[in-house]
Amino acid sequence: MFNSLMKLAMEANQVIALRVMKLMRGGKRARREANLMVSEKIDAALKAGASLMRGASSEEIIHQYRRRVAANAKRLGQLKSGRTVRRRRRNKRK
Repeated sequence: MFNSLMKLAMEANQVIALRVMKLMRGGKRARREANLMVSEKIDAALKAGASLMRGASSEEIIHQYRRRVAANAKRLGQLKSGRTVRRRRRNKRK
């Protein structure tokens, strides 16, 4: 269990860094990310509590959190500037 908990801590730290970068950019996407972050934390806590009430082990709870953290890392790892990159077309000279 300690190993899983340490992995969760490291993975969560990476997601925090990715989120901070997104929040630093500001704008609508940052606000959306902040709202998503809060709602995800509430949802995860409620699900963890429900799992504990059903008799889930701490290892199962950690596994649930790690799945969510991995999904966030995947989503946030695909960060883009939010701007469409347009290539300038060069006019061919005749």
